[in-house]
Amino acid sequence: MAYVAVTGGQEAIAQAEQLTQYYRLKGANVELPVEAIEKQMRLLVDRILSEGGMYAPAYAALALKQAEGDPSEAAFLIRAYRSTLPRNHYSLTVEPSDMRIIRRISSSFRDIPGGQLLGPTVDYTHRLLKFSLKEENEDEIRGFMERFLGEAAAKAPTDTAHSGVEEHVSLTFAKVADLLREQGLMRKPEFAGEAEPFDITRQKLNFPAPRSARLQTLSRGETGAMTALAYSSMRGYGAVHPTIGELRVGYAPVHIPYPLEEGADDAEGIYIGEVLLTEVESINSFTQDKESGEVQFLLGYGLCFGQNELKAIAMAILERSLETSGLAPAQDEEFVLIHIDSVESAGFVSHLKLPHYITFQSALDRIRDTQSRFEMKKKEGQYNANASELQTSGI
Repeated sequence: MAYVAVTGGQEAIAQAEQLTQYYRLKGANVELPVEAIEKQMRLLVDRILSEGGMYAPAYAALALKQAEGDPSEAAFLIRAYRSTLPRNHYSLTVEPSDMRIIRRISSSFRDIPGGQLLGPTVDYTHRLLKFSLKEENEDEIRGFMERFLGEAAAKAPTDTAHSGVEEHVSLTFAKVADLLREQGLMRKPEFAGEAEPFDITRQKLNFPAPRSARLQTLSRGETGAMTALAYSSMRGYGAVHPTIGELRVGYAPVHIPYPLEEGADDAEGIYIGEVLLTEVESINSFTQDKESGEVQFLLGYGLCFGQNELKAIAMAILERSLETSGLAPAQDEEFVLIHIDSVESAGFVSHLKLPHYITFQSALDRIRDTQSRFEMKKKEGQYNANASELQTSGI
């Protein structure tokens, strides 16, 4: 839909775009390099990777620069660009258990095999503004990096594995949930066979949706919307208030099948790189297994691109919530999956800025017609204050 009624038409739209560029640059003393956004706003970049559904940190940083820091607009740009790319290969199944861990904690167990690895986090520090960052310069950055990496290298190999320094971490750990399954305390996932996963980027999402479609939609959902719905469930508008069995952040290897050899052994395939992931396995209220009669915990699962722990936790809550029956918002599959999509929801709300002249004129006509009938009834003495011909509706 174009602003055809705006004075100037296409020329006005072009000038509006130029004005946007001016407001982005006015008052800027220095250029904001895309690389600086990628490296120093990594958590925001990671959020765009997840909500945009494409693992490309440099492009996510570029989208943020173009969108002037608006996460919804940046995710929209990434999805639009992603839709133009050819799909050359399908990767083999990525195993989060093979992560090169940089952070791993459990709030369910104090002592877990391999220990708690705090990694990069501000969870245990005071939320105080660091005014010294206003004066930060290249010399200070370089000096800190040299001191920190020097200290880390001096402690290697004994302590470095638990310092959270990315360059030195190469450890993988067994999952806490797997240890509980071995003891018969965790319900084993139901094997659905080798069915091809649902592809929400190429297939229309219908309800009820298969689990693969739910997980894909949740993994691309908007962090704030998912957090709000998960919070509603924890407050009592739902049935899920879990404990985190394990939260892990790390780099998972990605392989593709051998492209030039049909029928080749694709057990490992070709290594093409790694992706940063956040995975959460939550432990929920227990249930009794119908076959064995054993009482076991239920698992909630969350996985998303980048380091986005809040979203992964919310995803684990909502994934388990959608497996339960009830009338709460977080238990309604259609309500959750439709409303957490950042591009869909932001686009629909934002479209209200586009011309609605005809629909609004229709509403004005109805109001004027109703008012004229009321005036006529008043003159004829037939007006009833308790009667109404109107009902609340959208315009």
